[in-house]
Amino acid sequence: MSDLREAAMTSKAWPFEEARRLLKRYEKKAPEKGYVLFETGYGPSGLPHIGTFGEVARTTMIQRAFEVISDIPTKLICFSDDLDGMRKIPGNVPNPEMLKEHLQRPLTDVPDPFGTHDSFGAHNNAMLNRFLDTFGFKYEFISSTEFYRSGQFDEVLLRACEKYDAVMEVMLKSLRDERRETYSIFLPIHPDTGRVLYVPMKNVDAAKGEITFDDEEGREITLPVTGGNVKLQWKPDFGARWAALDVDFEMYGKDHSTNTPIYDRICEILGGKKPEHFTYELFLDADGHKISKTTGNGVSIDEWLTYASTESLSYFMYLKPKTAKRMHFDVIPKAVDEYHQQLRAYPTQDATQQANNPVWHIHSGNVPASHMVVPFSMLLNLASAAGAEDKDAMWGFIKRYAPEATPETHPDLDQAAGFAVRYYEDFVKPTKTFRAPDEKERAAMEDLASRLAAHDGPTDDETLQTIVFAVGKEHAFDPLRDWFKALYEVLLGQSQGPRFGGFVALYGVNESVALIRKGLAGELA
Repeated sequence: MSDLREAAMTSKAWPFEEARRLLKRYEKKAPEKGYVLFETGYGPSGLPHIGTFGEVARTTMIQRAFEVISDIPTKLICFSDDLDGMRKIPGNVPNPEMLKEHLQRPLTDVPDPFGTHDSFGAHNNAMLNRFLDTFGFKYEFISSTEFYRSGQFDEVLLRACEKYDAVMEVMLKSLRDERRETYSIFLPIHPDTGRVLYVPMKNVDAAKGEITFDDEEGREITLPVTGGNVKLQWKPDFGARWAALDVDFEMYGKDHSTNTPIYDRICEILGGKKPEHFTYELFLDADGHKISKTTGNGVSIDEWLTYASTESLSYFMYLKPKTAKRMHFDVIPKAVDEYHQQLRAYPTQDATQQANNPVWHIHSGNVPASHMVVPFSMLLNLASAAGAEDKDAMWGFIKRYAPEATPETHPDLDQAAGFAVRYYEDFVKPTKTFRAPDEKERAAMEDLASRLAAHDGPTDDETLQTIVFAVGKEHAFDPLRDWFKALYEVLLGQSQGPRFGGFVALYGVNESVALIRKGLAGELA
């Protein structure tokens, strides 16, 4: 057994814990289909949001962990419920008026308001695929519309006819009294209007595989359940899909957790084996509200990638999946810096530590080196102090701080410099609030400016930090963090910042002296 596999068998990293639990499913014999199937589902009623990406990213992390501890092949499918009827018009799409007449029609039959694809469902599926491809996921995409209309779901739909009463019994227990009176697991698609109908069944004929119902006009209609004429309600669809595909693992948000026994039981009634599950906590926006794909709150995938690398987003997704997390723009700098801290630690770690390191799971074991010799948070402060409008201006300072670095040899640093300028302009600059120093702070800052101006020794981080530290001690700042807070608020317009000695080393001693004197002269406040 390799060192990594041995470490993975005891690792406390959650992907390995889930992989070991899944492996127990096939302790006695391998799956008859020849592989372990991971599934992730997607409701394309609006533009894909970052939570959707997180679901695929986390599922992939477990899949890769499973491949370390087992020789059974694996497969990941991304299933889009695009036969679902459009219940409401999303608030973040163009031409919303044109969508009104298409309410309740399957998303793949609704015209694309963006005008780029055959349907709204096709547009949103293409968006999802593009986002997933950006991150290099290996997956098979399955459209619910194609799955139903091609007949791939027919066998399970016919079984649902045969087991109609048993499946209905499971569902009715979970419904309110008024809902029970009209509920059916089958949603017929009207042969004339093309709308998905929520109507009670007058008859379910298991022998013929047909359902009979009255439409909104009171006309009696009989349809075969096969061939895409009928879809299942979403809860029965969950369990039926597991049975039809023989799914081994699926994760979903906490909002689904109360439905897990329903999904499982329906899967079993329809002849399947319930999969292993993993329930994750939801992402919240800046105000603590659940992120919604229809309202478009929170951070989108494209927005994150405007300000930081794909790997930093994967790192954020790895962290504590069972803890609710705010997904807002202010989490980005911290995620970037922590990701690179873990990259730098990785080569120094043994197999057990590496198996527990998030970057192993982000990169599936092929962990690159970090060339971020300047933290992202420091780059933000540099952009602020230097008034940098592009990354070329940033490199003028970076080269002095790290002479060996170039955009070619340090591509991640080059990319981060561009991200930092953009992030600073959009999020930091508008919120900066400078203040004037009080008498004690003024005396200390004048002393610091004089010492830095007179300094002719090394200009590395530690040497300069020692000077800054000594000034704070000699001017009796207690606690000492009040001294650093004063420097940040007077010189950078914020309450927190990087190690100030490191900032001076990056920005330059003379430039830092000039900045301090501007702050003392009231030119910043």
